[in-house]
Amino acid sequence: MGENETIRQSDGLSEILIVDDENAFRSAMKKQLEVRGYRVWDADNGEDAIKIIRHDNPEVVILDQKMPKMDGIQTLREIKKLRPEVQVIMLTGHGSTESARVTGKYDVFSYLQKPCGLDELVDKIEAARKERVYAMARHEIPHVEKDSVWKWLLGAHNRRPGLIMLGFLAFAVITFMPIPNRLHAWLSAQKTETLGEPLMGYADYRKMKAGETIPEYYSEKAGWTKKVHLPDGTEKKVALTLEQAGFRAKVMTGILAMSVVFWASGAIPVGMTALVVCALMYFFGILPPDKLAQAFAKDSVFFVFGVLAIGNAIGKTGLDRRIGSLLLGTSTSPARLLFIFPPLLAVTASFLSEHALVAFLAPIFMLGYMSIIRAAGLQKDRNLAVMMLLMLTFAGNVGGPGSPAAGGRNAVMVSILSDYGMAPTFGQWVKLGLPLVPVLALSIALYFYLVFRNKIQVKDFNLAIEIARESEKIGKMTRQEYFTAGVLVLLVILWCAFSNRFGMGGPVILAIVLLNILGVIRWRDVASIHWDVVALYAAATATGAGLAITGGAVWLADTFVSMLPEYMKSGTGLAMSASIISGVITNFMSDGATVAAVGPITVPMATISGVSPVVVGLATAFASSYAFMFIVGTPNNAIVYSFAKDPETGEQLVTSMDFLKHGTVILVICLVVTWAWAFFGYWQWMGVFK
Repeated sequence: MGENETIRQSDGLSEILIVDDENAFRSAMKKQLEVRGYRVWDADNGEDAIKIIRHDNPEVVILDQKMPKMDGIQTLREIKKLRPEVQVIMLTGHGSTESARVTGKYDVFSYLQKPCGLDELVDKIEAARKERVYAMARHEIPHVEKDSVWKWLLGAHNRRPGLIMLGFLAFAVITFMPIPNRLHAWLSAQKTETLGEPLMGYADYRKMKAGETIPEYYSEKAGWTKKVHLPDGTEKKVALTLEQAGFRAKVMTGILAMSVVFWASGAIPVGMTALVVCALMYFFGILPPDKLAQAFAKDSVFFVFGVLAIGNAIGKTGLDRRIGSLLLGTSTSPARLLFIFPPLLAVTASFLSEHALVAFLAPIFMLGYMSIIRAAGLQKDRNLAVMMLLMLTFAGNVGGPGSPAAGGRNAVMVSILSDYGMAPTFGQWVKLGLPLVPVLALSIALYFYLVFRNKIQVKDFNLAIEIARESEKIGKMTRQEYFTAGVLVLLVILWCAFSNRFGMGGPVILAIVLLNILGVIRWRDVASIHWDVVALYAAATATGAGLAITGGAVWLADTFVSMLPEYMKSGTGLAMSASIISGVITNFMSDGATVAAVGPITVPMATISGVSPVVVGLATAFASSYAFMFIVGTPNNAIVYSFAKDPETGEQLVTSMDFLKHGTVILVICLVVTWAWAFFGYWQWMGVFK
């Protein structure tokens, strides 16, 4: 018994509950299973069984179907309400096809007639224990070991007590520290409308009135300004004091620090992180309730929601197989997938929305991944999923430097440079940025090839053939596929031609409505998307908005600049510094907010040091595309994370830690490539720095 028990406990919990009203049978089975090394509870009725499950949470329940009062079916229903991950083996002497059908409705793992052989029962128990792991993943139930303080603190994905405490500690330390001198200086500065003044780094600088300070503007826009009646009968508007505004800027910075800990480690579920951000912003008075709701409901959030629903529609009709056959026809080997597809995607993303491209391709890549592992006879190959999906989103991200059309961040930089009368034309931007894009994509491809070539289980695969086979299985195109294809064409046209007017979210919402009217998708299909990812991205946009309006963003950017050595504040060094600052900050804020905060600080420094503002401005804008480290860095990452779930087991194949681990390295690689190939490469040849 001792040896068996050691074996059982070495691979996790081994706790069983037997529920049977036959005392002799129940007692004998308990002894036999204890000899096999299990810890066993027993109950002779459903009521007592429910109490044990509530308090002791066994892994597997061996349940008799025929019992007085509360029978097996009723007990099963209550078990699944309390602990949906618990696996139930139904034992009965009255087995029938009908009873199997009825119990099957309530997620019974196995159905056996008693008496059954002990070896057969043990095999079922072990299989049920393995299935419980997948059930926990499907229901997002973390398992935290409590046999030591260290293990409890470390916890498991979605529940890491130690990191939860660390995140809230970081928030408290930043929030309640004295207002730093640099933040005080920003908040007390008045707008002078002088070109190059430091306050230009404030996100809404152009909307501020002459002589206005950040607290005054923030109070007016957020609705915190109060009217005070003076003794002479007149009214006066009173804004937040510098201390009150400074406190809110620190709160937002603390929220950012806390969120980074949670996003990177998976300390709590991603959706819960979004709720924590919302609660803190509400109760610390960053914005009034209505304006806070507006901060969460940005166009990009509607876009993320919409493309996830559209992805369901594409997969439901089978159109993903057709699209995949067209786009991935050259991916006949891992090397071809990694070294041909990424540069093509990145260059395309320089002129079309990288968010839309990744949104279309993510479900297709998941389809290809599932086809590959099925053909290889595997249940999963997580490293293959990580390699394929992170390569997809990272390659989409680096299309940003290619042209002014690659995103709102570039439009923000053009606006900043226009203040200095040096805004580049479309052709000039393409000339300076597009040669960088394929090199960045190939560098990313090389990284994934070198890191994963020996880690993936499927060493050789033909993605083009696998997707073509999936396409052949469903035969000719159906009417629903034609409807879906037509709606997608309309969606792309609206995105390309009218995004300035309707944004990215409006067209995709229209597409969902049209697909419903055409009978392609139902509300259930829309409701089945991963809402936690939508909530998380909404929280990220709200965090960026809060940092921007309180002045926290410009304070962070200024702090980064102040930490630079002197030789990094002039010449090529300044361009490198701008890319570092922008590349780091963009992983925590939206790319547009990053450029709005960093550009007005670094561009004036260029004029002072005698460097072309265009050089520093483009360096800032280019690096704002390098949001690789966190799920919330860009809609691309959020979309890929949402689709990266095993459809059979519910396991999250690409985790937040994968983004952090590989994204950090890719960020460094992209910065180095930008410096070597652009700043010290073809930019020197073009005489950009002269």
